Amino acid sequence: MRRAPRRIVNFGIGALTAMLCIAVLAGGALVLVRAGAKEKFVEYRMGGPEDAPIAIAAGIDGSIWFTIDHADAIGRVRNGRIERLPTSNRNIEPLGLAVAADGSAWYTDLAARAITRVSSSGEIARFMLDTPITRLGRLAIAPDGAVWFADLTGYGVTRLKAGVFTRHRIESARGGPYGIAVSTDGTVWATLQNGNQLLRVAADGTSETFDLPHGGAVPTDVAAGSDGSVWFLQFRANQIGRFKDGQFSDVEVGQENVGLSGIAIAPNDDVWFGMMRRASVGRLRNGRIAVFPLPRDNARPFSVAVDRDGNVWYADISGFVGMLPAKHAGAP
Repeated sequence: MRRAPRRIVNFGIGALTAMLCIAVLAGGALVLVRAGAKEKFVEYRMGGPEDAPIAIAAGIDGSIWFTIDHADAIGRVRNGRIERLPTSNRNIEPLGLAVAADGSAWYTDLAARAITRVSSSGEIARFMLDTPITRLGRLAIAPDGAVWFADLTGYGVTRLKAGVFTRHRIESARGGPYGIAVSTDGTVWATLQNGNQLLRVAADGTSETFDLPHGGAVPTDVAAGSDGSVWFLQFRANQIGRFKDGQFSDVEVGQENVGLSGIAIAPNDDVWFGMMRRASVGRLRNGRIAVFPLPRDNARPFSVAVDRDGNVWYADISGFVGMLPAKHAGAP
């Protein structure tokens, strides 16, 4: 079985765990519903035995992009077929990926110490970082086209626009950025794993941190909702957190740690996430969690994305890219 990227391994990803349980949101009981037959999924097997899809993102043209660990290519699903676009160097933990409005894909390129752009036709452009050692987390694209990424090397979050990097360092000594998202108004949100905090960077560049209510929760991936909500995974706490209007709330995913990884918000505001230890993807809707088991018991969905039509996609590090069609994803 392939290993998860070490930044997740360090927080205890291991073998698959036990059965689904009861969840609680703000003191109310919520039942975890087991949903969806495995045959409803569509899966694409990677061509190479060592190919491990890591990050995944949906383009507005319907194409699905994904990074491949230890491969010299980036992947794309288009018209029902997998394409491999050469990148001229081998990927190392390509955790960050997003697709711009022009159809180009941007990803974190540790081997080249760069942020790399791949055009829809496969042309490569690299924007080199000025650090001899690079550690990067997730990546997002703002409404103005700027690329933002979690920059552990720069101890903060960094903006790339018109070829210029602008670093926003974290004042907290605890730091540790991993996940990043940008809301429709241009506000940037990031998770600080070691600091157990959310970071907000406003459009004017000012920043503020918010302490999570529970110590040692280890926030990882984050997504911004259309209603102003900020949703984030809490890896060790085994919870999905929500921050809105200055208030936190949580949903527990089960009694056993399911290995939360990857989060995305659908057009109908459903929140989707990966469950690496449960070989499943999960959906949070109106405070209720539904679990969709993947076709293989050894599946390890590391990242998720939702396309323009509401289909739910996942990058499975065991060697697959998969999709739950919207007609099944939206079912009660």
